[in-house]
Amino acid sequence: MKNRSAITRWSLVLLTLVVAAALTAGCSSGKSGDAKLKLRIADITTNTVFQVAKSKGFFDKHGIDAELVTFATPAEGVNALFIKQVDVAFGADFPLLNAVSKGDYSIIASSGTATDLSASEWKLFVRKEIGSAADLKGKKLSFSRGTFIPYLWDVYLADNGIDLSEVELIGQGGFDEAYVALKKGEIDGAWVYGAVLNEKFGALEEAYELTDMSQTPVRLGTGLITSNEQIGSNREGIIAFLKAVDEASRYAQEHPDETADILYKEVKQPREATLKDLPKNPWNIGFTQKAYEGMAGQKQYMVDNGIIEKDFNLDDKLNLDLVREAFPDRAQVEIGG
Repeated sequence: MKNRSAITRWSLVLLTLVVAAALTAGCSSGKSGDAKLKLRIADITTNTVFQVAKSKGFFDKHGIDAELVTFATPAEGVNALFIKQVDVAFGADFPLLNAVSKGDYSIIASSGTATDLSASEWKLFVRKEIGSAADLKGKKLSFSRGTFIPYLWDVYLADNGIDLSEVELIGQGGFDEAYVALKKGEIDGAWVYGAVLNEKFGALEEAYELTDMSQTPVRLGTGLITSNEQIGSNREGIIAFLKAVDEASRYAQEHPDETADILYKEVKQPREATLKDLPKNPWNIGFTQKAYEGMAGQKQYMVDNGIIEKDFNLDDKLNLDLVREAFPDRAQVEIGG
């Protein structure tokens, strides 16, 4: 009788342990308990989207454990993919194309910001003695290394009857370096972007705004890039990342004051600057025919000018299956034809 009681007690203990284990397993496999995908995301201080996605929980909602790694320019963030400092980056067509030409990476989406309004935020500041575009012939002109700005200079100068060989392009590490050089007269012109920089350069006694990019044919495509290894091992996670970023962009546009507060708290971006920049750069994750054509045109320019040493098939470097799954109506462009 005693043995039977002991067996009964042990059976109850074992049953309790099994039930507890099952409940624990059930919790860990639920939506809130799933292991999150760790992603290191290249960012810059003026980009609202990733900061909002992290601060307002959009990354968490979609199972992303996001670490934002800040760089001076998007191009630097794209370059950080090469040394695996980040897992995902964003940037203009120029650094994206440069990256996929050199390694096993894919462009997975466009931000949808290649608009006239966004282009108007790129201002050309020149020294006071430059009266018109014609006066730029023979001058020293700034560009941020690894960016699309040499392409912009080429198009702008050609529209004004100047060949790129008739000026001296000065490669610089960032806009702060260009600011000092313009102030000192070491360069004669620089393209800059965003409310903070436009105000800073506009306050220079030695310079003034000559024009903006919306007065040229150039429209700046911006896209997202990651490694093929990342896509292969975390496909669903990258799709979730795209959804989180898109939701964050909509939230930022609908809550400008809160977004300005977030940027000030996280990266000390002045509230007024965020409020000025925000309506001009609404991200709408997808990939349009316009984005494709713009990227193809810039790739050809880079190949023709030796910036890309070995040509490649652009279609092979676009992986749009992810964005098609996330947003079926936003990636109607036909590739592979």
